[in-house]
Formats: sequence, structure tokens, C-alpha cells
Amino acid sequence: MTSSPEPDRPAPFEPRQDLVERSAPLLPAGSEIRQVFICQTAPSFIFFLITYLTGLTMFWNKYRCVAVTANAIYVLESSKLSGGAKPQQLVGTMPRHTRLGPVSGRWGQVNILGQRHWVHKRFHDAIAAADHEAGLTR
Repeated sequence: MTSSPEPDRPAPFEPRQDLVERSAPLLPAGSEIRQVFICQTAPSFIFFLITYLTGLTMFWNKYRCVAVTANAIYVLESSKLSGGAKPQQLVGTMPRHTRLGPVSGRWGQVNILGQRHWVHKRFHDAIAAADHEAGLTR
């Protein structure tokens, strides 16, 4: 018989291995990535929607991969054509106790390094897990 998770505790989260492998070389030696997600900037949802539907404005957006470790949140700039999945350089670090969520909807909003970023629903569990691990649940 297996025990069910506690009601206020999310199910165990496994980060996407390809993102972990691509992000790890850009982080301090020995960093263990606990959560990782990709996101992109856009000045407004309309601008973001045009990019999503047509790709016409993608070169104005920034594509990022965010790696969460036990000590910090690392923001990595990614190539535009990868949609954020191929990080190339570290652009900023945030304190680990920074609240990322909550996020909702198909494309949730998060504030990273003072900019609005859009995160697809498939990564919302990573954000919830990061906040939970940092003790930042609602």
C-alpha cells in the first residue's frame, strides 16, 4: 500500500533532464539543479501572442532558462531559435527565497530580474515546486 501525498504538498517533481544538462555548465561548480524551466519576455500579452502565433516578433523577445538550486535562482540567456531550451550565458542571479509563483493559465506570468516573463503551463509545476521547497507556499 502506498501513502498518498499530503494535501498541501505537491507531488515529487523531476526537472527536465535535457535542460538540466544544458544549464549545469553555466552554474557554479557543484550546483544541483532542483527545478528548471524556460520562459520568454514580452512587453504585453498581445505582443507575446503575435510571437506565439506568427513568430514575427520573436527577435524582440528574450528567451531564458531558469535553473533553481538550493542556494540561488540562476537566469540564463538562451538562443532565440531554441525557444529558451539552449542556455548560452548567465545573465543574473536571484536569492533562493524569491517567490516565483503562483502562475496560472496556459501562459503564466512571472517577474524575473524586474521583467515580465511568460511561462508555458508545462513548467508551472516546476515553479510551484521551487516555491514549495523554499517554504513560500500560499
